[in-house]
Amino acid sequence: MTENVNDAVDGTTLPFWVEVEETDEDDAMGGLFRRGGGDADSVLRPVPLGPLRKNLAETVDALQKVFADIAAREGTLPLAEAQITFQVTAGGGIQLVGGGQVAGTRGLTLTFKRPA
Repeated sequence: MTENVNDAVDGTTLPFWVEVEETDEDDAMGGLFRRGGGDADSVLRPVPLGPLRKNLAETVDALQKVFADIAAREGTLPLAEAQITFQVTAGGGIQLVGGGQVAGTRGLTLTFKRPA
């Protein structure tokens, strides 16, 4: 899939469940702001594909560099597979989910496997 910078302009979106505490209806981009207190609610929001593609590609590129550094270390337990869970923000951002935050959190998981 190639990046199309027009996605951000032409309104191409993909629906994603995002967690919010409250929405700011006055924000032109439909941005989400945490205002403290209470549990987050999940709402279905259109996420612009242009920023999502860009942010996901940058995140995967950075992770692959980290994995390459780790895999280059010779040892008795080499890295064979890595799973990364992330959430998508309403603006198309990527937020990696740490181990302690995974329970009860919606997210997408990418699995990277070393070729056989």
